[in-house]
Amino acid sequence: MQPSGVSISNLSPFCVKFPSTTNIDLRSLPLRFPVVVTSHGRLVSTSPRGCAAVVGPNEADYSEKVGAQEKKQERKGWIHFVGIGGCGLSALAMLALKQGYKVSGSDIMWTTFMDGLQEAGAQLFVGHSVSNIQSENGSCRPTEIVVSSAIPPDNEEILHSNSVEIPVYKRDHWLQRITEQYRLIAVSGTHGKSTTCALLAYVLKGIGDNLTAVIGAHVPQLSEGNIISGHGPNFVLEADEYDGCFLALSPYVAVITSVEWEHVDLFPNEEAVKDMYRRFIQKIREGGILILCGDSAAEMSLLHEVKNKDSSDKEHLVLRSELSNLKYKITTYGTSLMHEWSASSVLPNSDGGSDYTLHHWGHPIAEISIQLPGVHNILNSLAVIATVAALAGEDSHICDIIDSIKFYLKSFRGISRRFERIGAILGCHIYDDYAHHPTEIRATLQAARQMFPFQPIWVVFQPHTYSRLYALMKEFAVSLQDADHVIVTEIYAARERNMWNVSGRDLATSITSTPSEYISSMEDVLTTLELAISSTAEEMVLLIMGAGDINTLGPALLKRFQRIKKGFSK
Repeated sequence: MQPSGVSISNLSPFCVKFPSTTNIDLRSLPLRFPVVVTSHGRLVSTSPRGCAAVVGPNEADYSEKVGAQEKKQERKGWIHFVGIGGCGLSALAMLALKQGYKVSGSDIMWTTFMDGLQEAGAQLFVGHSVSNIQSENGSCRPTEIVVSSAIPPDNEEILHSNSVEIPVYKRDHWLQRITEQYRLIAVSGTHGKSTTCALLAYVLKGIGDNLTAVIGAHVPQLSEGNIISGHGPNFVLEADEYDGCFLALSPYVAVITSVEWEHVDLFPNEEAVKDMYRRFIQKIREGGILILCGDSAAEMSLLHEVKNKDSSDKEHLVLRSELSNLKYKITTYGTSLMHEWSASSVLPNSDGGSDYTLHHWGHPIAEISIQLPGVHNILNSLAVIATVAALAGEDSHICDIIDSIKFYLKSFRGISRRFERIGAILGCHIYDDYAHHPTEIRATLQAARQMFPFQPIWVVFQPHTYSRLYALMKEFAVSLQDADHVIVTEIYAARERNMWNVSGRDLATSITSTPSEYISSMEDVLTTLELAISSTAEEMVLLIMGAGDINTLGPALLKRFQRIKKGFSK
């Protein structure tokens, strides 16, 4: 489609020349990717960085779907979320609020995710009860019920909803329902999916894409925290493998950041995890794209049962050839130049992150800078670059794409609980991290060493679930030996009973080459840290890690020192 009076000259696909009399809103055009507009030689910006929205193919088909979706949304209803306090359901509830639905929800305890929902107008309940899904006069009830994977089927709100024929959706089927009309970009992986999803959404929004996004963690740089409520064709979603949730999706782009044995309560071994991801790959729409971190045999085995496990350049070329007739395209990224997208010449920068040279098919094309430390975040940024380039299409100019997104890659400051700085006291730098798997612990410690190469690093680690600690005890012990001192707390049980007779003490005694201690009580942990920080004359780093309630420890430690300081001032 061309507007009246517009001529396309012998410029690049990203450059459109408009006569001086043309008056048009460029964002209304079905442009495939960032566009530089010239009006008599002057650059005219269509977004903060001179970019229009990433739209991609099938705009006419999308417009038809949007029309149907808008008609559907004229009849807004009441959605009740059971388990609304979790990061997954709270994001879906916030999105529903922004899309004009009445939202209510319940959970067994109040969480920080519920604070923003209450401010936005959701009606929230602590505890589950039939009364939660009834209006005050009993005249109306929810049109749909959405249920967290953690909620048992005998929950009284679910049982009542079934009895009165209110449709009940588990999270996976709800995600299928709300994404089916969009061009879905599903970001998955054992590790790195939250940061990658957040960075991708942040970059696309920055370059002008009117996307929708749902992210499984708080993103301080997004106004709504963990969602974006847009009106364009793209939907960026953090796709979770837990309970096979992502198998209900039908992505146009599927990103897989890593594949490793995790959720040991559901998957008996790594092969079971890989089987789940293979099933996910088969859900990619025809003509879609698979974007894969190809740094390990586990990830590459998803593509093909490779007879020769040797990862030689020749094998990868053969593999690409064999897979060329699939219904979807494949892009790989990683630290090796054999991948389509790779990084070299990595150096720490003054922001605490990394600078690196970006390669496309082995050819250096740009210098990239990110604020996030660690090799794992370099890989996360490569995943975003590969995804944005794939959305742009094969006829796009690679260098123009990279120029469009470099600013946003550099300005992204990360997500909550991913090496998040809590504060500093008496020369102790306190960071909070969600790491609850040995691979994540190693990555976080490597990032800390990058930023603080000479300071001693203390770790307070709260194991998450009995089954995970029992199955990966040796791996946890090895990963924590990279610290200078380790405190292990009692296990955060989450959804489990201790059928394995395992304790945090078992992990502490398994760490042999690093000083370690087991302290079950958080109050005792605070006392130990207070003494250690007060008695040392050198700078130190404190990493607080785990997926349970350990995130309260950092703020509590800061408050304790503030009270001590006030006491001295009196």
